[in-house]
Amino acid sequence: MDTPRHPSPWETGESKVATPVPVTTAASDDGESISSNAPETELRQTLKERHVNMIGFSVVLGVGLFLSAGKCIFISGPGMAVIAYVLMGTLMWSVMASMGEMTALFPVRGPIFEFARRFIDESIGLSVGWMMWFSYVCVVAAELSAITEIFRFRVDPAYLRDVNYPEPTVEWAAGLGTNPSVWVGLFLIVILVVNLMPVRQYGRLEYIFGCIKLTFLVALIMINVVLSARQKFHSTRFWTYETPWGFATTNFTARAGTPNHPPVVYTGPTGQFAAFWTTMVTSFFSLMGWDLILLTAPENKHLQREETIKISTRKIALRVIVLYTLAVFAVGLNIPYTDDGLRNLTINGVWGGHSSAFVLAAIREHVVGLPHFLNGFFIFSAATTGINCLYGASRLLHAIASLRDAWPQWGWAESIRSRLETTRLGVPMNAVFVSWLFGFIAFSSSNAQSAETLGRIIATAATSTLIVYAVNCVAFLKFFREINSAACGERDEELDIQPEMRNRYRRSAKRYPYRSHLQWIRALYGLVFCILMIIFQGWRTLIPPATINDFVASYISVLLFIVLATLYFFKTRGFRVSNWHINATKLAGLEAVGPLVVVDPNSREPCKFCGMKHRRGVLVLPKENGFSKRKARAVLEWVWTWMK
Repeated sequence: MDTPRHPSPWETGESKVATPVPVTTAASDDGESISSNAPETELRQTLKERHVNMIGFSVVLGVGLFLSAGKCIFISGPGMAVIAYVLMGTLMWSVMASMGEMTALFPVRGPIFEFARRFIDESIGLSVGWMMWFSYVCVVAAELSAITEIFRFRVDPAYLRDVNYPEPTVEWAAGLGTNPSVWVGLFLIVILVVNLMPVRQYGRLEYIFGCIKLTFLVALIMINVVLSARQKFHSTRFWTYETPWGFATTNFTARAGTPNHPPVVYTGPTGQFAAFWTTMVTSFFSLMGWDLILLTAPENKHLQREETIKISTRKIALRVIVLYTLAVFAVGLNIPYTDDGLRNLTINGVWGGHSSAFVLAAIREHVVGLPHFLNGFFIFSAATTGINCLYGASRLLHAIASLRDAWPQWGWAESIRSRLETTRLGVPMNAVFVSWLFGFIAFSSSNAQSAETLGRIIATAATSTLIVYAVNCVAFLKFFREINSAACGERDEELDIQPEMRNRYRRSAKRYPYRSHLQWIRALYGLVFCILMIIFQGWRTLIPPATINDFVASYISVLLFIVLATLYFFKTRGFRVSNWHINATKLAGLEAVGPLVVVDPNSREPCKFCGMKHRRGVLVLPKENGFSKRKARAVLEWVWTWMK
């Protein structure tokens, strides 16, 4: 007698946001858990879409843009800096769309490494999980180091005299006279306390932070446009694009001179290309962090109705590419790339607020008080980004702790793993605390070479992130092939699905959660771009005399990835050659979490604002002739969804 077959959650129309072992509790409408006997390893599903999209924006807008935009303009010129930010934005957009589609269909815990583990190889997936965690804790340390640099705010008085600034000094006496370790310790405590809050309260706080940062960036763009338009200290609005400056730099100094070695300078097309490539590498750190949106998947509320992953990843792409490009363009109108304040020939050095293009532009335009305000906001921006990066590191470590195969089979390792997997009030507090401890690296910023230390931490984190992105682009190409075969009925027996359920894997289906055209081409583009960036991002460290510290900072992540992947390879297969085969579970085993489908528009409640039945972010106009109030409301609702 056959045993009756029980339908899986996705066949009955249900969807659990979890790893193959359910990890979330149900949540009431007010965001509180309604489970009284939840396991101690659960995360709470309480974040709303507005929380997630502002968390994503807040983590991206750290100090990267504010402190690196000037260096980009100095290296390649104002016009080429703008193009570099646009091009790097397309890279991030391509990678995030690939990772976002996989996460929207299967909202698993730790999606940044889980899909690589399933669709490429277990050793690769586990390796990139640790790499991404390493990147996040490095960024926490980098943001704290940046705070110490920003507090040491002092614009050279000779520079102020050269530009006839109305005040003799622009500096923070308290920051200059205080040990940097004080600021590191203070903000370490702030970052920890916020991350120990229940996730719903954390989301609400980050929503406020994100709104403040978004408003500030828009205001900063407008201020620089006004400063350029008034033409008080220059004859034309585009004076920085004209002779003796111009759209792009005419040469590039790859290495500053020393007493024993002359400077290495490239001129002509070679110099412009070298400058442009270096600018893209420099701007990449400004754009890191979009992937934090994916890590919130197990804590998102109403994924099917709100379509959080799709809406948030597309919103962050729209906001960052547009606003970052406009910010670099606007400030490039007010400061020439030859400005002495921008001069930074270090390979991995990042200076404080006194070298920010936005601060220097305000000084050149004689705006009293604004430089101090901007510098203060840079500190707020760095602190909130550090908060978000610790959130990302803790969720990754918690997800890795749920996989016994990721840990050595020793008693002490199992004890650590089980503790990292536990949660309290839905927060993986042990994972938060362990990740937070690595922020103590920032105490190295108290030495004289803090700017270069900060730059090297950034270089290490950026390379780690590029490796993770490249691997996930490969994972998407494998995922693309897998779901297409499932949609065609080639996997019915393996996945134990009924023919009528194949539409859940079909990318053209109306209820597919993240539809995009030619996404495989974008994934391929992201893969090639990431590989080129990994290989050539540290090319300046190879110019004689080579600097060992900068070379290690640029490429140590590659070695770390190779070592981790090799160790996991032998851990999962042993040393017998006959066992050396690809170990990927692919789609099988993901039934507990998907494929998630969105609510059918025909069965939805009509939108309370426009009265139409539609998916979030999709414009549906009433079938009426001519202009009508209902059409106007439908358009306004669509615009508001993508703008808020």
